[in-house]
Amino acid sequence: MPLIHCDFFSEALQLSTSMDVILPLAKWTGAQAEDEVRHPTLYLLHGLSDNHTIWQRRTSIERYVEKLNLAVVMPEVHRSFYTDMAVGFRYWTFVSEELPYIARSLFHLSAAREDNFVAGLSMGGYGAFKLALSHPDRYAAAASLSGAVDMARAALGKEPEWQSEMQRIYGDPSRIKGSKNDLFRLAKKVAASNGPKPRLYQWCGTEDFLYKSNVRFSRHAQKLGLELRYEESPGTHEWKYWDEQIQIVLEWLNLNKLPVSLDNQP
Repeated sequence: MPLIHCDFFSEALQLSTSMDVILPLAKWTGAQAEDEVRHPTLYLLHGLSDNHTIWQRRTSIERYVEKLNLAVVMPEVHRSFYTDMAVGFRYWTFVSEELPYIARSLFHLSAAREDNFVAGLSMGGYGAFKLALSHPDRYAAAASLSGAVDMARAALGKEPEWQSEMQRIYGDPSRIKGSKNDLFRLAKKVAASNGPKPRLYQWCGTEDFLYKSNVRFSRHAQKLGLELRYEESPGTHEWKYWDEQIQIVLEWLNLNKLPVSLDNQP
């Protein structure tokens, strides 16, 4: 499983940024040519205090996907909450529009909806559900582990430093509710649509400070009729639980374990 580090200039951000990518070891048979191979892709998102290297440093993600025909793309978004920041950079535009284009231009990755997935922890869990619920036509499934799934409430925290950070990201945090940054609103919109609806997986530890908000969101999504598998178990906001859970997520994705995936994309 090759692990590739990429530094590149982002037009959306107008600065240089990074991603790490795990690629499957392709095997071709018969008439299959290398330029015909398009791998399913998991976009794996980091949390608030981490960066694009954290998943391979704190879990065995490279080993977990070794037998799967799955590329893993891990981008750097700093402390942006996967948002076009009010004072800062356009990280939502970067991760939702530019990143898939760049990753597919560099590597043989599938653009087909059924081959694209997103997962993340904490802030990245919010980003994963935000991507899948904002673009249900692009992602077949999404997983949130200890996700910050209720930012409409969380952004209104009373600590001065937190308030200042939320204002830099969202502008007026009181306007998150009902906006494009509100997962509750996005879930309702997807549920009411006649379009595709991603499968969702959600886990949170019962001792996690985000536990109550995860319960609220899971009940909301399930009441709407979305296909959400919610799991909880004893645990806090730390890596030993996320290392266990990402293995469950990979199994839940029910990926094709054949060595290659072909499509008709250019």
